Amino acid sequence: MTSEDSATPGPADSPSGVPSDSPFRDERTARDEAPQFVLPLVVRIERAAPPARTDALQTAARAVLTILSDERSLGDGAWAQAMRDWQDARIRKVVRRARGAEWRRAEALDGITVTGESAEVRVFPPVPLDGWPKDLARLQVSGTDLTDPEEPAAPDLDAPVLWFNPALDMTAGKSMAQAGHGAQLAWWELSEVQRKEWREAGFPLSVRVAEPDRWEPLTRAGLPVVRDAGFTEIVPGSCTVVAEGGRRLGPLPGPARP
Repeated sequence: MTSEDSATPGPADSPSGVPSDSPFRDERTARDEAPQFVLPLVVRIERAAPPARTDALQTAARAVLTILSDERSLGDGAWAQAMRDWQDARIRKVVRRARGAEWRRAEALDGITVTGESAEVRVFPPVPLDGWPKDLARLQVSGTDLTDPEEPAAPDLDAPVLWFNPALDMTAGKSMAQAGHGAQLAWWELSEVQRKEWREAGFPLSVRVAEPDRWEPLTRAGLPVVRDAGFTEIVPGSCTVVAEGGRRLGPLPGPARP
């Protein structure tokens, strides 16, 4: 699903510490005047063996982290300018689905495939909103409703956890984009040493739906919070994900308190 995030890296009720030109503000900023790019993600959904929903969300989050840290995205790398252009504007991600020959064509394009327990997600360098490669543009956005065959186990609290808002009902595609947003916010909060440690460990993380009585405290705990712009499925400004650092990386810092 198309999902432009608009999040604050801190408490849901406090914009303190958020730059005026942040890509995660609800109101229009200078970033809206810049050329707009999107990060494409494609999830493999074969009819006979669709991935589990939670694993697809976790794999999408890891795919975003993988391209953010890839050497081609850094410095003078082949994708570096596209990554900078994307992050200088609004941060948009689009999840599409593919199977069979569609998936094979997607794999032939420049990108990275990240594999989970049951899911495969391929992430590509950012493209202009109206400049998608034809083999990606023709892929369907809808049809990414996935389920978990059994209740997910308790999250590994040694690794970061992306907590989802229990009051929101989002499709798997929309949720995959939101998981990617949450992972990206967490990445931005880490030091270079922490990033290196997380990358070398293979980006372990969990995606879980928060218990209703825990969600509100999470949004006020000074942690990175994803706010959706509301272009699809949910109302503008909805808090969708809170990123909580695990014991391995330590707490994720929030903004300065007023």
